[in-house]
Amino acid sequence: MADEQAPPGIDIHTPSFARVYDYFLGGKDNFASDREVADLVIQLVPEAPVVAQGNRIAIERAVRYLAERGVTQFVDIGSGLPTASNVHQYATETHPGAKVVYVDNDPIVLAHGRALLTEDGVAAFIQGDLYEPEKIFTDPRLTDLIDLGEPVGLILAAIIHHVPDENDPRGVVMRLHEFLPPGSHIMLTHLHDSGDDPRVAEARKILQSGLGGSHFRGAEQILSFMDGLTVLEPGVTACTAWRPDGPAGEPEHPLHDQMAAVLGRKDA
Repeated sequence: MADEQAPPGIDIHTPSFARVYDYFLGGKDNFASDREVADLVIQLVPEAPVVAQGNRIAIERAVRYLAERGVTQFVDIGSGLPTASNVHQYATETHPGAKVVYVDNDPIVLAHGRALLTEDGVAAFIQGDLYEPEKIFTDPRLTDLIDLGEPVGLILAAIIHHVPDENDPRGVVMRLHEFLPPGSHIMLTHLHDSGDDPRVAEARKILQSGLGGSHFRGAEQILSFMDGLTVLEPGVTACTAWRPDGPAGEPEHPLHDQMAAVLGRKDA
C-alpha cells in the first residue's frame, strides 16, 4: 500500500502487529515499517510466516467445531485485517444463520474490516479496546446482532500476548469471562515459549523492539487464562496439533510450536 493511500490518522512509520501479520499471510495491507520488522524476523527465521498460518488453522478448527455443536454467535476481539477466509465464513459455512461481531482498535483494520467484512444480519465490525470489555459488550452494533443471553464463541487469537505482565493478562481475560453466558466458549491462541529453538530468542527481541511488546509465555501461564472454565481436550498445544474433536497430533512444522491454542467452556 503506497503512503498516499493511507487513510487519515494512520501512522505509517510505526509498525503494527496486524499489518506485520498481514504481510506474513501474503497480504497487501502493510507499509514499509511493517515489512522491515517482518523481513528482519524472516531473515533470522525464514519459516516464520508458518506461525501466522498455523494460527489461522486453529481459528478455523475452533469456529467450525463450535458451529457444528450449535454455537451460532461469535465475537472476535483483536480480529486483525481481513484475510482470504474469516470467522464469519467458517461459521456460516458450517451453520447457516451464524452471526459474528469483529472487534479491533487499529484504524486501518477498522477501515478495511468495515469495508470487507460487514454483512447485514451476519457480520458487524466495531471499534473496541480489550481493556474496556464493558464498552464492547454494550455497543449497540454488537447487541443488535448478538444475544448475550445465549452461548457465544469468543475468539482471542494472537492478542493476549500483546498484554504485558504488568497489565495482568490473566485479569484481562477473566473480565471477559464475566460478559459471557453459560454454554459460551473462549478460544485463545498465544505466542508460546517452547524453549527449544535458539532462534526464537532473537526473533522475540525483534518483535518486542519493533512492535512494542510481543510476549512469549509458557503453557502453564496460557492455561491460567482459562481458570474457571472447563478446558477441552487436547488442552494447550501447538496450533496445528490442536484438534478439538480428537487427540492432539504432531505440529505440521517445527515452528508451529511457537503459537499455542486452547479452548475453554463456561459451564456456569
